[in-house]
Amino acid sequence: MRTLTYRQALREGLDEELARDENVVLMGEEVAQYNGAYKVTEGLWDKWGDKRIVDTPISEAGFIGMGIGASMLGVRPVMELMFWSFHSVAFDQLVNNAACVRYMSGGLCHCPIVVRGPANGGTNVGATHSHIPEGLFAAFPGLKVCSPATPADAKGLIKAAIRDNDPVYFMENTLLYGNVGEVPDPADGDFVIPLGKADIKREGTDISLIAHGRSVIHCLAAAETLQAEHGINAEVLDLRSIRPLDVDAILATVAKTHRVVLVDESKPFGGVSAMVSHLIQEHAFDELDGPIKRVCTIDAPAIYSPHIENEQLPNPKRIVEKVLSMI
Repeated sequence: MRTLTYRQALREGLDEELARDENVVLMGEEVAQYNGAYKVTEGLWDKWGDKRIVDTPISEAGFIGMGIGASMLGVRPVMELMFWSFHSVAFDQLVNNAACVRYMSGGLCHCPIVVRGPANGGTNVGATHSHIPEGLFAAFPGLKVCSPATPADAKGLIKAAIRDNDPVYFMENTLLYGNVGEVPDPADGDFVIPLGKADIKREGTDISLIAHGRSVIHCLAAAETLQAEHGINAEVLDLRSIRPLDVDAILATVAKTHRVVLVDESKPFGGVSAMVSHLIQEHAFDELDGPIKRVCTIDAPAIYSPHIENEQLPNPKRIVEKVLSMI
């Protein structure tokens, strides 16, 4: 199977959906001639032109609002936020409008938008550019949220998100854009990963590491260390989709290993892992041989210092230490 970077896989998914549906439009700051702040949209303006790849003013509230309105008239906008930290500028549009329109219209209006971009710390750009808001948006009924960890998942999920008739908020990671992985060839068929379907990235028997986004990569590295140095065989479950959430897959891995560490780049208070912990406690308590443990970002605004921020975020060392405290 061929390999692509995470960035290339996203671009290929966007390109295929632009070709499949003439109503798909990409919008955002510098997505056209400049090829995107992170070069995800590189070459797409040259191929599809001004009507399909639209540069916008530096006004998240403006272009997110415009995309929501357009989506109710048949357009399927894919809007790039240069940082998901800028969601707060368009919070009314993202939550009060997009999340509610289908419900408040009695199903007469849909809002088939995708809002995508990096949502992560670890790039030493300060507290106002380093938010991880998956759990925040997953808390609002009407919204769907996903966070792919691998190039294949990035492509398969972006295609599913664009085809969905509800708002999908697509959380990427700048530190993953250059990662390389196997991605199915378009010649082998249409590759789409359904929203709400988790994936076991590593089979194991002794403990379950449950994560999403870049935390999955850390879990895989930690699992290799645990196996090589301590003989502990860890299973890694990648949630991929936060809302809808694959509860069955979560409960199945708990029933298999009976011990769980939840790894989440969100802050610990009310984060994604807090909800997953509650679901395990409620539905699989008798399967547990010990308490549920979590590895989250240390509860403070993102620290500017590279060395300190690296320790503030989940990392393989912190995950290994948490597992060893349980076994």
